[in-house]
Amino acid sequence: MYHSVSACTDDPYRITVSPYRLDRQLRWLRDRGLTGVSVGELMRARAAGRTRGLVGLTFDDGYADFVDSALPLLRRHGCTATVFALPGRLGGENAWDELGPRKPLLSADGLRAAAEAGMEIGSHGLTHTDLTTADDATLTAETQHSRALLAEVTGTAPEGFCYPYGTVDERAVRAVRAAGYGYACAIDPGSLTSRHALPRVHIDASDTAVRLFLKRMLNPVRRRPLPADEDTGTDVGAGAGTGTGAAPADDAPGTPAGHTADAGNEAATGNQAGGAR
Repeated sequence: MYHSVSACTDDPYRITVSPYRLDRQLRWLRDRGLTGVSVGELMRARAAGRTRGLVGLTFDDGYADFVDSALPLLRRHGCTATVFALPGRLGGENAWDELGPRKPLLSADGLRAAAEAGMEIGSHGLTHTDLTTADDATLTAETQHSRALLAEVTGTAPEGFCYPYGTVDERAVRAVRAAGYGYACAIDPGSLTSRHALPRVHIDASDTAVRLFLKRMLNPVRRRPLPADEDTGTDVGAGAGTGTGAAPADDAPGTPAGHTADAGNEAATGNQAGGAR
């Protein structure tokens, strides 16, 4: 689970990874025979029973730096990813982050450029609203209307949804299913873990090779496995972010999280924090 990719060092929410660090992290995956893919591709592979070696990569919020900084590195390493965008804030900024810094979000043209480059575009809601506290009208707008708007921008209705802040409850899951999404990403949904509440592992600038190794090893211990899927009939390791989905040993409550998803049992890098931005 990633967010912003830039050289910005003002990072109170731990959502920024430098291009240098992302390059090193993607190389770490490649050196271990792992390939980063979009969550949609990962879930299709899971249904076909061929998730081995695949790691789901997600980039929340749809920062403008994705196209300039992340996309070239993903292509260099032969990876794809899912960009979870906010169609109600296209071309805007991350106004929900009280501490800043302010960062520009992708415009409609930027989203189309990412899609044309082979990236999956998913919904992060309409305006980055906590669905667990939303009234019924807001819940509908954040799930159904955001999907319709993204379909207008890219020409394809998004398959995936990502819960803002990583917060999820049964009501939010029902709304996401009703809106027509095939899967949804959370962070650590616990007993709600399912195709519509996938665990993920946060990745940030501190994730060196040693930390990635530890996160990968701890993932099966720290997160519930995804329940047996009706189209495979088998249990698979949970995790959306980078690999199986293990939280790092030093996860700190209340710290925002980063990005990626994995429905297989193969790899995991990342860290779970108290609330994804």
